[in-house]
Amino acid sequence: MHPSTAMPDLSAAPKPIAAPAARPPRRLRGVLSLDDFETLARRHLPRPVYGYMSAVAETGASFDDNRAAYAEYGFRPGVMVDVSRRSTATTLFEETYAAPFGFSPLGLTALSSYRGDVVIAQAARAARLPMIMSGSSLIRLEDVAEQHPGAWFQAYLPGDRAALEALIDRVSRTAFKTLVVTVDTPVPPNSENTVRMGFSAPLRPSLSLAWQGLTHPRWLCGTFLRTLVKHGMPHFENNYATRGAPILSPSVMRDFSERGHLHWDDLRNIRRLWRGRLVVKGILRGDDARRAQDCGADGIIVSNHGGRQLDGAVAPLRALPEVVRACPGIPVMIDSGVRRGTDVLKALALGARMAFVGRPFGYAAAVGGLPALEHGIRLLTQEVSRDMAMLGVTSVDQIKAEEHLTLRRPK
Repeated sequence: MHPSTAMPDLSAAPKPIAAPAARPPRRLRGVLSLDDFETLARRHLPRPVYGYMSAVAETGASFDDNRAAYAEYGFRPGVMVDVSRRSTATTLFEETYAAPFGFSPLGLTALSSYRGDVVIAQAARAARLPMIMSGSSLIRLEDVAEQHPGAWFQAYLPGDRAALEALIDRVSRTAFKTLVVTVDTPVPPNSENTVRMGFSAPLRPSLSLAWQGLTHPRWLCGTFLRTLVKHGMPHFENNYATRGAPILSPSVMRDFSERGHLHWDDLRNIRRLWRGRLVVKGILRGDDARRAQDCGADGIIVSNHGGRQLDGAVAPLRALPEVVRACPGIPVMIDSGVRRGTDVLKALALGARMAFVGRPFGYAAAVGGLPALEHGIRLLTQEVSRDMAMLGVTSVDQIKAEEHLTLRRPK
């Protein structure tokens, strides 16, 4: 960690929201796992909006393998262990979190849920969990930092160096103290699956799009029209130091310019400019992880972008041990494919310090806002705690691959 880095004083920040209720709202009582939120979101959201959230690259090979990788590991539980005083608490970067999972960055969240990034920040802060805000947000990063000063900001680096430096300067003037640089998006991904679902950037008004809104009145009134009335037409707010284009503008694509010329010297320059904690996301190889560490990274997130970028990219869980071995001096984290408490524990056993969850919490925010997020956090925390008990451990740092995991034999 950079010597000048200091965690924000949360006592001076806005008063936290109330702790999660013991029981979810009635309409969420059938949600028994994170996967159940997707079923509700598919019904609640217009097809194009759901299509954007659920989209995978090309054939979905990476997305499918993200889940398959977790299934290939089995547990070797220890028995007759007193687990009555177990704790899911997790320490990362000298900060103690309530559980070993957090919120992955989710772009365009405010299109699927009213003030989505703000609501996620509120939920993460109240639950004492890490949260990464996406640079592809429709809400100003300053507004999110105000709600959760301990959150992290993910930057999609502008191709122009002056614009890059201006963006970093903007982030440095907020309460964000952790910058996450995503490095697996040198060019935009193949958009065929979002196009099939009717989503486009920019959004193009059409009879079909209007019909989707009218046939999903809860979303239309509770999210889209409410946003228009209270905040105006959504813009891409955080790709640059200045406000980006509105979501209906043909100039939107300029905010997603190719970054193919960026290289390791740019990361070194970011390290020079950024005085806080620097995390690099999108690493799948040990040699790249070492280069990132040599450039000044304080942490690594092993990720294939949830299967949204390069189809066929290796599942992060398969790459995790190599990256952990390559960077023993800094924390390694993981995202992509995490859905259950058992997934979290398998990732911890293989060396991850934190597992980040993306789409399921986005679906939760869409269908039920803050109460649904609280319910999802509670479900996953309970799974982690229950699975720890059955594994025979009382703290997350006791989970070891050599002791608790085995590879299943192929059929």
